[in-house]
Amino acid sequence: MDILKPRGTRDFLPEELNRRKYVENTLRKVFETYGYSEIKTPIFEELSLFTMKSGEGIKEQIYHFQDKGGRDLALRPELTAPVARVYLNELQKTSKPLKMYYSGSCFRYERPQAGRYRQFWQFGCELIGGKPPEAEAEIITMAAHCLEELGLNDYEFHIGNLGIIRGILNDARIIGEEQEQIMSTIDKGDVSGLKTLMKSLNIPEAVRSVLISLIGIKGHKEVINEVESIVGSCKEAFKALENLEELLKVLDAFEFFNYIVNLGIARGLDYYSGMVFEIYVHGLGAQKQISGGGTYNLIEAFGGEEVESTGFAFGFDRLMKALEKQNIEFPSLSRTDVFVAPLSSDMREKAFKIAQNLRRNHISADVDLARRKLKKTLSYADNLGSKYVILVGKRDFKQGMITLKDMKSGNQEPVDINDIDKKLAGLISTKR
Repeated sequence: MDILKPRGTRDFLPEELNRRKYVENTLRKVFETYGYSEIKTPIFEELSLFTMKSGEGIKEQIYHFQDKGGRDLALRPELTAPVARVYLNELQKTSKPLKMYYSGSCFRYERPQAGRYRQFWQFGCELIGGKPPEAEAEIITMAAHCLEELGLNDYEFHIGNLGIIRGILNDARIIGEEQEQIMSTIDKGDVSGLKTLMKSLNIPEAVRSVLISLIGIKGHKEVINEVESIVGSCKEAFKALENLEELLKVLDAFEFFNYIVNLGIARGLDYYSGMVFEIYVHGLGAQKQISGGGTYNLIEAFGGEEVESTGFAFGFDRLMKALEKQNIEFPSLSRTDVFVAPLSSDMREKAFKIAQNLRRNHISADVDLARRKLKKTLSYADNLGSKYVILVGKRDFKQGMITLKDMKSGNQEPVDINDIDKKLAGLISTKR
């Protein structure tokens, strides 16, 4: 009987995992350059953490269960809510702003398809206590910095502000479930469906016209005047528009100009309250969005104090797909820097001691464990990507020497056994 992996999951073999580790480490370095510290949260949480804000309906979309104590738990479907919980449990009295980043797997019970998995990965951050628009500008700029470091091309930042559309709806007294239905439909980009929905909800024609006009607006900062003429005297929408305009000015100071103002962004999660942005990569088809985020009020919704919060997350799997699609080259990651090869069976124990000595001196080393002939040993070491091979022969060893082979040039040289760790440390640091 074949034992298969669960539907919607994947196995990552060493080559693919090395690429993912490289990308993850690159993101980690950028985040830490901006002053963010890493945190980890449990893979499962109390079910109420996710139903409290999104309602009982979310249970259809997530993995939830009861443990042996009868507690209702869920595998986390995203990481913003767990970070908000950490803040409420541990960090409310910590000086602000708090800059935290995270990486980890999430789980959603969705129909598996291209670019969508039931187990997927996110890499993102939360900035709690920073003031808009400065905090928002830094978040957006940092996301762009990550893509620059990875060498990704042909991407677009789309920036909007939910307060503009919500302001129009609130002014027309369209609130509660009706408002969320409209926002959800806008988020899907379904203009035809939006028109049908608004008609079925008996939304006034004037409001319908304003909303259809707003979600169709795309451009650079020059569209601000156009939006201003559309929102008219709606004070709430006008205030949100002023916030968006101020953000664009601060982005100029951060020297970030590669964006598109897009008021059709609504984001699927209802805790976003102001600025929102999404990153699209051309060539990925329907799964073109690789990241999204914005300003939210989730902490207040969980019973905490009102505190400005802004965050975003890369859909790590889609980011990897984008890099693959653009044929971005990754540095080759070898398993070991050095391979130790005994030239005869009576040198095996000596080879083990040499390998252990290198490892204790923080030099990655492997040693022949399969009793191969020399030719096959060298071929195996080459496949591992080893930079050097140490040949341990009886005659040399009696004289306190071993032979060091450079796998790239093929050059060999005798080295004193007592000096091999220092010799290799210098050579390896130079090649890195």
